[in-house]
Amino acid sequence: MTDTLRIRDLDKRFGGGRGLLGFGKEKPSVHAVQSASLDVARGQTLGIVGESGCGKSTLARMIVGLLPPSAGTIEIEGVNYAERAGRDPAAFGKVIQYVFQDPLSSLNPRKTIRQILEAPLKRLHRMPAEQRAARIAEILDAVNLRPEFLDRYPHEFSGGQAQRIGIARALAAAPRILVLDEPVSALDVSVQAQVLNLLSQLREEFDLTYLFISHDLAVVEAVADRVAVMYFGAIVELAPAREIFARPRHHYTALLARSAPVVGRPLAAPEAADAELPDPLNPPPGCAFARRCPAATEICHRTKPPLEDHGTGHHAACHHPAR
Repeated sequence: MTDTLRIRDLDKRFGGGRGLLGFGKEKPSVHAVQSASLDVARGQTLGIVGESGCGKSTLARMIVGLLPPSAGTIEIEGVNYAERAGRDPAAFGKVIQYVFQDPLSSLNPRKTIRQILEAPLKRLHRMPAEQRAARIAEILDAVNLRPEFLDRYPHEFSGGQAQRIGIARALAAAPRILVLDEPVSALDVSVQAQVLNLLSQLREEFDLTYLFISHDLAVVEAVADRVAVMYFGAIVELAPAREIFARPRHHYTALLARSAPVVGRPLAAPEAADAELPDPLNPPPGCAFARRCPAATEICHRTKPPLEDHGTGHHAACHHPAR
């Protein structure tokens, strides 16, 4: 199985530099994503999980071309799109598309569904009217929407219908990769299942590769082949989905699993009151999770652990991985 997406040492910093005209004290920067490296095989679903503010959405926006990386490379089928995007802004859009968390706010309220779906066909593929009509009919059928919806506006639809329209818009560009950023978190639980089943069908029908970003471990476990766990801008664990949820090696992943509410199971005991996230403007040395980790020792507070393979492709950035 070949890699469709290959990311190496991807970094993103916000802020920094000096004041007006380059004078004054240097401003602190936030290291939002730190040297992220991932390989995603064709037809695979990679889940990316972590707390709010861990950098998963920033990583996704760089991968899809909405944010320029501060460093690193993004290769899609062997082509470095991080370099090519400056010369060909439409390059990303033809191979990779983004499905947003809030379906209604991501759709232009002034345009009909027909106009929304036609936009990528016109701008990316220069498709004539007859071909556009055929392509839109095919996509509507794939996402189970009726043709009469085309002349309506986004506010006339429910959240589940609007998300199907968002997925249809992404599919219109005929991409090979979809980045799904919390695609069901804004939907009712019953609707979530419908959208997840639809995404599974579309992956098979259109031979798609997914990056599925979520804070909901149950959803990620249901849809992902492999899972990357992020904490404080860095990937701290990477493994096959079944392995990572059954036997997490990083103590942060274990904390996430214990904290997720499960029907019939009491909530896990809360962390200590002083177990706060690190200050992004003043990051600690060593492992960023050390203050919250029950297994932390002196080396954890002093030296940042590398992401290493601990057997069977199970990578963890931890000096004292769980067994």
